[in-house]
Amino acid sequence: MNLDKTVLITGASSGIGKATAYYLAKMGCKLILCGRDQERLAAVAQHCAAHTEVQTLVFEVSNKEAVFKAVNELPHPFKAIDVLINNAGNAHGLDLFQYADLADWDAMMDINVKGLLYVTKAVLPHMLAKNKGHIIHIGSTAGKEVYPKGNVYCASKHAVDAINQAMRMDLNGTGIKVGAIHPGLVETGFSEVRFKGDKDRAGEVYKGYAPLQAEDIAEIIGFVLSRPYHVNIADLVVMPTDQASSTILNKKIS
Repeated sequence: MNLDKTVLITGASSGIGKATAYYLAKMGCKLILCGRDQERLAAVAQHCAAHTEVQTLVFEVSNKEAVFKAVNELPHPFKAIDVLINNAGNAHGLDLFQYADLADWDAMMDINVKGLLYVTKAVLPHMLAKNKGHIIHIGSTAGKEVYPKGNVYCASKHAVDAINQAMRMDLNGTGIKVGAIHPGLVETGFSEVRFKGDKDRAGEVYKGYAPLQAEDIAEIIGFVLSRPYHVNIADLVVMPTDQASSTILNKKIS
């Protein structure tokens, strides 16, 4: 299927964002890939360029001025953004509230919440001008429940869930679809970032069961985007078969 849409993806240099870029490139989408790491972003763009037109934007989603400057200075062929995928997000630390690092809290709120708001606010006028568009927020099952030591990460993802619902209400009648996909455990670099580069500890998160892969979420995003205009996937939760909740996981001990 050829989607023929211009899609902006944040956090496109790795994980779910990277997999989504690869998947949508093969579906014929024109891509605007955003990320902080210019080298990794360029590698993703080069791969996608074999299938479609690609533009890269290097900025921190938490930097309001940089976000608006990058979006406003997009070359003309990429200005008519049809789809925004708010994928950029991170977890920093897994500590009891009373021992948590304030810098970790700031990073999560700045990226997961404020970054999503800045990028959406910058892109939205292009959609409102044509009374059409599609915004997909990548949330988390942590936005549907809380778990021990998840405190502010869970709070940031609950905010994404609330913003998704509120935005869908506020934009009703504008022709713009708004929805969210909330994955459970996905095997990406997520846990390595959370555990400050501790690969062994991060690896333990995904042992003993079959976690979701970034490609699984990319395929779901492709499905959501391929629905006819009158169909909006407003809220979708997806977990590995072995996961029942954030704290219930069927791990096989070898």
